[in-house]
Amino acid sequence: MTNNHDVGAVNELPENFEELKRAANRKGSWRDRLNAVNELGNWDTAPTIQLLHYALASDPVFQVREAAYLKLKQLGEAVQMPAKTKGELFKGLNKILLRIKKSLPEGHTFEQFKEKLQKTRLDIYDTYEGDKDAEFDSWLRGIWEALGGK
Repeated sequence: MTNNHDVGAVNELPENFEELKRAANRKGSWRDRLNAVNELGNWDTAPTIQLLHYALASDPVFQVREAAYLKLKQLGEAVQMPAKTKGELFKGLNKILLRIKKSLPEGHTFEQFKEKLQKTRLDIYDTYEGDKDAEFDSWLRGIWEALGGK
């Protein structure tokens, strides 16, 4: 299949394919997954297209799914725009966050809470940071305040 768009070497894998494959699956960094998806989308090969379909179907961060959709569409694949996930992206999120809050000393700051979340549950931190984008801090602060207690 020859495309009239800016695609890298058609039918050849990128030299750094294995690295891109690992980055596309890196749970601790939605930015790494987004960068990998954008680079993989420059290669019109079965393995790169397969990885893009996987990102479109299963990445928890909408921005990554959207980028995979755009790249697949550009490559001529029949795909549908992903829906933005509503509700909790992690089951039992409030319980997890409450546990983290209770583990901190009384009178701790929001910044301490945020830092502890990032250190202990990078998967949650990273996914919601990517999902909420510019509203992440205000969203997390709202939850922290609503958890009450310490």
